[in-house]
Amino acid sequence: MTDNKITVAGMERRDFLVTAGAGVVALMAAALVPGRAFAKPEDAEKLITEYTGGKSVSEGRVTLQLPQIAENGNTVPVTVDVDSPMSANDFVKKIHIISEGNPTPYVATFNLTPMTGKAEVSARMRMARTQNVVALAEMSDGSFYAAKQQIKVTIGGCGG
Repeated sequence: MTDNKITVAGMERRDFLVTAGAGVVALMAAALVPGRAFAKPEDAEKLITEYTGGKSVSEGRVTLQLPQIAENGNTVPVTVDVDSPMSANDFVKKIHIISEGNPTPYVATFNLTPMTGKAEVSARMRMARTQNVVALAEMSDGSFYAAKQQIKVTIGGCGG
């Protein structure tokens, strides 16, 4: 009698299918494991401390505009406005945007000068889940002001 066994890559057909099936199951299981850790409020506070050098941060002067609910976290509009005359002696040097629940807390930094005219910046950001967003303004005299707002994200854009 002749042997009618089919071989693939040196294995019998049945052994090949079992091995391939096990590989598919392993890939599916790996997809279920969370791939990214998210920043925590403590991570955002650490970043703020790095920006401020440990100086105190005051409330006021900063207005943070975000929608209350983002139906899609892939593109969320954010606007930051800082009350400043933007004169040579009194202006906003930097505006930082920080998130407490994305894979990293850093979102953006904008550098401004008195020639900017108005201390207002706008951008779009990706958000993974419901979280707080912080806008931190660094003034020319070395002081810092901040505003914080929570936004609810119904469909995450950063892997959430």
